[in-house]
Amino acid sequence: MALHRLETGAWLVGLAVLLVAVALVSATIGPVSIPLRTVASVALSPLPWLSTTAPDTARTIVLQIRMPRIVLGAVVGFALAAAGTVMQGFFRNPMADPSIVGVSAGAATGAVAVIVTGISVPFGRPAAAFAGALVAAFGVYLIATEGGRTPVATLLLAGVAVQTFLGAVISYLLVYAGRQMNEAVYWLMGHLHNSTWPKAQAAFVVALPGVLLLHLFARDLNVLLLGEEDAHALGVDVERTKRVLLVLASLVTAAAVAVSGVIGFVGLVVPHVMRLLVGPDHRVLLPTSALAGASFLVATDTVARSGPAELPVGIVTAAVGAPFFLYLLRKREVHAL
Repeated sequence: MALHRLETGAWLVGLAVLLVAVALVSATIGPVSIPLRTVASVALSPLPWLSTTAPDTARTIVLQIRMPRIVLGAVVGFALAAAGTVMQGFFRNPMADPSIVGVSAGAATGAVAVIVTGISVPFGRPAAAFAGALVAAFGVYLIATEGGRTPVATLLLAGVAVQTFLGAVISYLLVYAGRQMNEAVYWLMGHLHNSTWPKAQAAFVVALPGVLLLHLFARDLNVLLLGEEDAHALGVDVERTKRVLLVLASLVTAAAVAVSGVIGFVGLVVPHVMRLLVGPDHRVLLPTSALAGASFLVATDTVARSGPAELPVGIVTAAVGAPFFLYLLRKREVHAL
């Protein structure tokens, strides 16, 4: 047990160090190149016991332009990878991802509706996307639940049906988007453009507590992999656990999608990679996947914004994630859970 905890701690520390390193390197890259030493000096400047100096221009670029985007990317990647890990265990399906119960489709419907119609809502587009995500997720849950039981297979099919229906709604809205078409399509591709500290803070205050609460159910999630009957025999309140996992994973995903749009493959590929490295125990897999997802999205967003023209980060995650996932399939490294 002590050795297991030591190994887990080593993974977490290593991934945390990797995240910090990726964030610092990312902050050096942009139209104005800033030396790594200057970025580190600016990043450490809020610490009262350190005396650091940096040019005002560099300080403004790092703290007001690049760091909000990097932190938001880390929070979104953290949330999507954690939610993807839970969904794959919940459904015992290696193809499950955070959007499987309609969360992303609901968020997209809410955001696109606001963009196309020009309706003014409190807190703007992120609030509409967050509300749409939750309505879709709870709608799927209500459709799949009967007599106090929520069969996983029914939940999966209801999620697919609701996603398809909402996809049709989004297509209908885009037909009449007019001048807002580009803005709506850009949002649907997933992006971290125009990131601000308030956006990062809003996502953080939902995502971090949600992931921590999910981790409390990691043992129950391990037991659920054995099947619902065996889990019940081992003392797990199966229906209650499924409800809690579904609600928390949906909240975490909604918080991410509301501020970033639909970013694919983070919640699908990262959990698979970490499962190969650390094993299937969700007590280890969940936190390590979350940290790895944060690093992955920060790195891919750095690629997205470092070219001649900025790309939506969703394009880069798909371009990287899809071929890598196919590689895992060819190597037979993706198995049923």
